[in-house]
Amino acid sequence: MVPANNPPDAIDLSQQLLLAVRNGADANGLLQQLATMDSLDLLQQLYNDALRLTFWLNGYNAFVQILLQQEPALYTRRRAFFGRMAFVVAGMPLSLDDIEHGILRRSRIWWGLGFLQDPLPSIFEIAFRLQTPDCRIHFALNCGAASCPPIAVYRPEMIHAQLDLATRAYLSTEARYDSRKNIVYLPRLFLWFWGDFGGRKGTLKLLEHCGIITAGSRPKMRFKSYDWNLAPGSFVPEP
Repeated sequence: MVPANNPPDAIDLSQQLLLAVRNGADANGLLQQLATMDSLDLLQQLYNDALRLTFWLNGYNAFVQILLQQEPALYTRRRAFFGRMAFVVAGMPLSLDDIEHGILRRSRIWWGLGFLQDPLPSIFEIAFRLQTPDCRIHFALNCGAASCPPIAVYRPEMIHAQLDLATRAYLSTEARYDSRKNIVYLPRLFLWFWGDFGGRKGTLKLLEHCGIITAGSRPKMRFKSYDWNLAPGSFVPEP
């Protein structure tokens, strides 16, 4: 028998929550466990970026789907939707913006194109945010819109391979290079988070890495519109 004072496994909780959402199961018990976790226990478990990426990506994607089920009409007011303090983790009320911009993007302001830091992050945010931001999160986070990437269940031992796969898969369908005109058409995510991707230089490097453009090419960039039509339940097919 597991001792009663053993803290729950945070990674397992995040995975089980996302699986419950995907399968239409009752997630209230899992939400309660996340809410009542001791913050020091959680911090000790999330001791590196692979673990933090896994926990917060799974949590964010599950929370979006739950909020869409609970208050679908709120989605028409997106700033209210993403700013709602709708979830509690280790005793701390959090919004989707808190998780994405504060924790996963390491305290970057959402409207700053990836260049502006929040000068007053919370103590919780400072403790749990990534040490090194990873631009590939933008191909893993699903905010409920039709233009969002599909949702996968992330695992710490596979997180970098999974993020690379998610990035390649998303760009293979959402980016297009016209070699005749030397123009690459990109998802609007690149414009919104230009600084996250390292500006033009970093974007070109990523596009080369993913095989969207040929090495050494320097195309003009055009940014596609974003389809905000609601598309809940977009999960990567089970193997």
